[in-house]
Amino acid sequence: MNADRQDSPGLSVLVHRPGEEPAVLHTGLANLEHRLAIGPDTTFNTGSVAKQITAHLVLLAARDHLFHLDQRAADLLPRLRISAVTVAELVTHQSGIRDAESLLSLAGFRDLDHYTVDDLRTLAYRQHQRAVPEGRFLYSNTNYLLLAEILETLYDTPLADLARNRVFVPLGMNSTHFKADPRQVIAGAASAYQAADHGWKHTEAPVALPGPGTLWTTADDLHQWLTHLHQMWQIEHRLPGQDVLSYGPSDHQPHLYGPGLYADARPGRAAVFHYGHEQGFSAATHVEAAGLRVVCLSNDAGTAADHVLAVILRDLRERPELDAVDLLRRATFPRRTMRTDRERPRSVGRDHSPHAELGTFTCDQAPGSLRLTRSADTLHLWRRGTGDRLVQIGPTVYTGDGYTLTLTGDTNQVDRFTLDLDRAPGLTYIRQ
Repeated sequence: MNADRQDSPGLSVLVHRPGEEPAVLHTGLANLEHRLAIGPDTTFNTGSVAKQITAHLVLLAARDHLFHLDQRAADLLPRLRISAVTVAELVTHQSGIRDAESLLSLAGFRDLDHYTVDDLRTLAYRQHQRAVPEGRFLYSNTNYLLLAEILETLYDTPLADLARNRVFVPLGMNSTHFKADPRQVIAGAASAYQAADHGWKHTEAPVALPGPGTLWTTADDLHQWLTHLHQMWQIEHRLPGQDVLSYGPSDHQPHLYGPGLYADARPGRAAVFHYGHEQGFSAATHVEAAGLRVVCLSNDAGTAADHVLAVILRDLRERPELDAVDLLRRATFPRRTMRTDRERPRSVGRDHSPHAELGTFTCDQAPGSLRLTRSADTLHLWRRGTGDRLVQIGPTVYTGDGYTLTLTGDTNQVDRFTLDLDRAPGLTYIRQ
């Protein structure tokens, strides 16, 4: 089903209730410049939804006896300094390795700055200890960059080719590709947009990170994948992949995390799912033990696919008599909005009071340097010429946009501080 929205980006949504034919809705434009409507062949960047594909390839490699899931990752990645981390811990985000993209933000990288997979892996190899205690969940895209490197090394082939040969072609996912180069052309690709003061602006950045993300696909292809997951679930009578890899606590209680999948294991609610947000795109996939499958893809930075999915699931529970067409229309009209982390306005120091320099600080596990200044009893953290005005929440504790800064010792003579980012905690900065 197509729904006309002639002036904005939009969505592809698919709902497959057990015993029924899949219901599909395409709404909005894939490309605003050429007024190309979103349709069944439109491909979207699905962000972290890609992790379930990468994790599946890891399980296949383990079944091929190329390694053991409890094997030390350092055996396969000689440059990895945190030697006790296992392959399974990379898959389940229990390695304690910080998110390298978060570390890049400390160097002042901006949305249109170019960086590569190798740049991020280099940051991973600078880390010499876990950022959280062993067994603690810390969601980090770096884990899946390292898993991709393991797979590419063992199979001596790019991840994109491996995924195509082992997963996409066998399942008939003919429009699905890992994008390994930001210059690569993807057939049927939508562009992503963010609402601006006078119209729209592009949100894509010149970065491709296959493994943790950068998977381009259609709603129908993802439905093929979810059908495969459900079939495995029915055969194994356990959560997908649980026969070889345990699910454990995650950052979204009471949900668990396993092979690239969150899971709700509560009786009567058994489901596995994942959401993704990347460069203005968002995606959500959901499959239940009973057979329900839902896919939502968005190229509008102001419309979160996981929010649309939540509306669909709520309506399915509260109004099961709804016709499939009505179900999709209710979920997408009016569309829900959100702001992603990258779109939140930063707290920038703009006062004109004189700033007293407190020093320049570096960390051996993060790139670049940071400056601290004080102005009218307010601290400012500077990276690459941009300043954050910090908010004091304790005697020595301050918050910025997405992080907490804790001073050590005398607050008037700052020699060091600890920076805790959401996905990169425990960074110690020392004055130079």
